[in-house]
Amino acid sequence: MLPILLAIVFIALIFFLIIAGQPDQFTISRATTISAPPEKIFPRVNDLHQWDQWSPWAKLDPNAKNSFAGPVTGIGATMTWAGNKKVGEGRMTITESQPSDLIRLRLEFLKPFTATNAAEFNFAARRQQTMVTWSMTGKNNFKGKVLGLLMNCDQMIGGDFERGLANLKVITETGGGK
Repeated sequence: MLPILLAIVFIALIFFLIIAGQPDQFTISRATTISAPPEKIFPRVNDLHQWDQWSPWAKLDPNAKNSFAGPVTGIGATMTWAGNKKVGEGRMTITESQPSDLIRLRLEFLKPFTATNAAEFNFAARRQQTMVTWSMTGKNNFKGKVLGLLMNCDQMIGGDFERGLANLKVITETGGGK
């Protein structure tokens, strides 16, 4: 009996050490090139009312409820959402807005899990095109570290970022949306 108990304690200790060794922070980042100047792309991100046109999550729950507060665009603009289990519930607020250059957001996830992360969009003009980079950073708490062992969060969220950037590219280059 004692050898089995020691083996369980040893395995639990190893598992705990593996989890504790995971990074304390994470960053997920994706980029695309859009054939348009930053001035044409920036407003589609800086106005949270326009996110449904290109956001990868808008298609996951067309019945999600969005509400808006604060200014229509720029610093202080806020969107709150509540949707199915794929979309969850949360709030995002623009915390920094430098026209045609940078947008930073505070993301507060409430369901299916709680977390507060930062997202950022960078717009870099390159001749007749713009490199748009979408990134998210946050702290990896114990649950996040365990989750990171069970699934590849960079691929999951990164795939959503790739779809969103592809949608943003299409509507900007074709003149769709607003």
